[in-house]
Amino acid sequence: MMFIGGLLGLVMGAVLGLTGAGGGIFAVPALVFGLGMDIRSAAPVALLAVGSAAALGALQGLRQGLVRYKAAVLLAAAGAITAPFGIRLAHWLPSQWLNLTFVAAMLVVAYRMFMSSRGARNDDELSMVRAGVCKVSKETGRFIWNPRMVTTLSSIGALSGLFTGMLGVGGGFIIVPALAYFSELRMHSIVATSLLVIALLSAVTVFITFGTNPSLTAPTWAFSVVALAGMAGARLLAPKIPSATLQRVFSFACIVVAVMMLMRNTG
Repeated sequence: MMFIGGLLGLVMGAVLGLTGAGGGIFAVPALVFGLGMDIRSAAPVALLAVGSAAALGALQGLRQGLVRYKAAVLLAAAGAITAPFGIRLAHWLPSQWLNLTFVAAMLVVAYRMFMSSRGARNDDELSMVRAGVCKVSKETGRFIWNPRMVTTLSSIGALSGLFTGMLGVGGGFIIVPALAYFSELRMHSIVATSLLVIALLSAVTVFITFGTNPSLTAPTWAFSVVALAGMAGARLLAPKIPSATLQRVFSFACIVVAVMMLMRNTG
């Protein structure tokens, strides 16, 4: 079981490093199918692993100057407000409805990510299909702050925090597609910024749920620790892979996992 936990952690960390989102949304299904956990007990373990791996990726992004840290702090702050409500929802909803919510979230994300990459081959082409609410300075590569942008980022962060608390997914599956649509950031900067938000949100949510005594067995520790190795390797590889390719692979993977979760829910 430790080998399985480590292998799943390696894959999760790699996907998180490549996409800034996939690892988080795949962590819970990996623990459910690979280690036989239920979705409620898997959520805090997933957040611990995802948050640790995301923190490593965020540090790499900060060193490379890819992280828009002011935006990340705003997103995380808004998410920290709504995360406790998500945790309450997770305990209030029946397990079947919680699973269905997870499936629905994955399908929506798959659709948004695929549409964002459709017909685009690189970051410059991807920027042509974006709403551009959160504009970026051509001289500095940093956001041009205004009230509309603050409202947009706060809304993204709040929704991300709600799902982080409810599903234990880190929130990147919302942040990445949303920033890809509403901002003019290049995809590699979006991924790096998302990783910092995931790390901060996961830390807050794990702290809140610490009293639930998550199941930290040897396989789950292996899952969490080896995820760091997957993250480190993927962050080195990410710049060499076209953004549109990453988005499409992520979209198809989301659909496959959603179908598996749905089959488990109805089985």
